[in-house]
Amino acid sequence: MNTFTEPYFQDEAAARAMIEGVRWPNGPVCPHCTESARQYATKKEGRWRCGNPDCRKDYSVTNGTVMESSHIPLTQWLMAFYLLSSSKKGISSHQLMRSLGCTYKSAWFLSHRIREAMKSGGFMSPMGGAGKIVEADETYHGKRETAAKLSRGRIAKPTKSGKSGGAQKRQIVSLVERGGAVRSFHVASTDKYEVGRIVRKNVAKESRLHTDESRLYVEVGKEFAAHETVNHAAKEYARGDVTTNSAEGFFGLFKRGFNGIYQHCAEKHLHRYLSEYDFRYNNRIALGMGDMDRTIAAIRGAEGKRLTYRRTDEA
Repeated sequence: MNTFTEPYFQDEAAARAMIEGVRWPNGPVCPHCTESARQYATKKEGRWRCGNPDCRKDYSVTNGTVMESSHIPLTQWLMAFYLLSSSKKGISSHQLMRSLGCTYKSAWFLSHRIREAMKSGGFMSPMGGAGKIVEADETYHGKRETAAKLSRGRIAKPTKSGKSGGAQKRQIVSLVERGGAVRSFHVASTDKYEVGRIVRKNVAKESRLHTDESRLYVEVGKEFAAHETVNHAAKEYARGDVTTNSAEGFFGLFKRGFNGIYQHCAEKHLHRYLSEYDFRYNNRIALGMGDMDRTIAAIRGAEGKRLTYRRTDEA
């Protein structure tokens, strides 16, 4: 069955009703004052009025989300949410433009705001726990646009006669809970201070930490229930259940998708692409999430987020 024959991909009213059902399962909630008991439909379709005497503001289901103030039809928003959620390796703005029949500017606008919706926000509990394994690894991908700075303010220098190394490439650290979720970070430098800070902040101390032989993890590894390593330099990739194959597999998926689909992005946007790949990995089929489940999760994630490149007068 062709997914795009569903009414909410074809009809604006059906699309609005679908998004309202996802965002407000128990009825409309005013995004200005969070009042839910007294809400009234206005004469304009899709507009609601808050019944709180201290508020009385009009709003729609897009207020307070990445879709706010957008003139793009909700049917196109829904299709874009679905395409970015269901495409395992991503979908380029040019392909999105062709699929939706919109301009490239609109497709680029849509894709970046949906990536913002996919970003994890708020308080996140530590990964792992007693008896659980968290793999930590770093990778270097794409030529960086700014000089790498170490956490103590020094400028990192290229290795191997300046032909390779983290000083010339964008640096990414990922933490993967075995059989669970991933968290990825675009960092200024992968020195032991920055890597240690990320691991301490995101991994429960009761976890078993699995890494490669890198010296980045020697000190921070002492703070966990166990720190077990594999020696990639000696072509050791697994020893019993000690391995970093989950992290390596995620990096492989990211790099194949990024090189094949996106090819290039400005360094300032890299964190959003990482959020996109994290989101799909964390909502994969192996965890019981189908394409439509991911789409609904992304729509829910759109609430409370805005993405604008306009400067404001506020400090």
